Amino acid sequence: MNFSPESRIVHAGTERAPGAPLSPPLLATSTYVSQGEPDPARGYGRMANPGWEAVEEALGAVEDAGAVVFASGQAACLAALLSLAAGRERIVMPEDGYYNVRALAEKLRPHGARVVPVDLLDLAAVERAVGERPSVLWAETPTNPLLRVADLTSLGVIAAAAGAPFAVDNTVATGLLQRPLDFGAVASVYSMTKAISGHSDVLGGAVVTRDAALLAAVRDWRTTGGGIPGPFEAWLVLRGMKTLPLRIERMSGNAMAIARFLSGHRAVRAVHYPGTTTATLDIASKQMPNGAGPLLSFELAGPGGGPGTAAQADAVIAAARLIVPATSFGGVESNWERRSRWAAESAPPSLIRLSAGIEPVQDLLTDIEAALAAAMPG
Repeated sequence: MNFSPESRIVHAGTERAPGAPLSPPLLATSTYVSQGEPDPARGYGRMANPGWEAVEEALGAVEDAGAVVFASGQAACLAALLSLAAGRERIVMPEDGYYNVRALAEKLRPHGARVVPVDLLDLAAVERAVGERPSVLWAETPTNPLLRVADLTSLGVIAAAAGAPFAVDNTVATGLLQRPLDFGAVASVYSMTKAISGHSDVLGGAVVTRDAALLAAVRDWRTTGGGIPGPFEAWLVLRGMKTLPLRIERMSGNAMAIARFLSGHRAVRAVHYPGTTTATLDIASKQMPNGAGPLLSFELAGPGGGPGTAAQADAVIAAARLIVPATSFGGVESNWERRSRWAAESAPPSLIRLSAGIEPVQDLLTDIEAALAAAMPG
């Protein structure tokens, strides 16, 4: 039987033999008993762990693909970039994507490919960028922190015509809300630290692909480079993943309600959310039919309706009593931050990125309203 991804996530790693533990056990070992086998699959702790394999089974089930997990999202991005950029001159990336991935790609320049930033919503510009030199096309949609939505179908067509491997950072949506491999991408890349694990207690990353050669190359980079998740970290990710379908539905619903509330608020100048942004709503609805994800951002209004300030944003965040000031997203607890506090971030000064958790939505709306009123009286 071909069960749904949601069911396969719940049962990933579970043994069905009589007496077997229902919850996959934690195997803490750095060494396996091995002698005489040529290149044993589990000869050493850097090569494999059954905990990783269960997580990879769960992730692969979501996108009908293979998966390789890493110690962090950045480690996963590095392995994907190194594997895809071999022999290529350019890495075409979104100019408004997650800044740490852009910084990582820039560090690869001495070893080959040059980073070319481009607006992924400008398809003509993307086509020029990938067509001029042998390239990798790296997309992020929705982007972090402006939640811009790129047309994956069109990007896939452009990449295929140029012979450019196409990878998508799918961290914000997760594979339950968006499956980039169905739109022509060769790889989906994730920070499992975010919604996939969902409890703000573990770092992890993954590359998911249906390309056997890429899967082997990425796994080789993990083994050689040592960017492996620990067995306890893998155990935490797997435990968190079992409730991902429930969490992502609740968080997406909360985020949608918050975005709609903020869109009509006098203290808010702009709201960025895939489920409400008119310009890309049709694309978002087609690519993410089951929800727009937990992440949104908004800009405060200053005097006369102009741009707000960083001081205003800090005051709003400090006034909250439920939403936590923090820099990650996708956890069960709602959090927010002023993104421009990070030196490398190009977000507007008053932009607040908010990750909707699983709290009752009315509690979140009450907290947001009170914080806006306390920080921006009148």
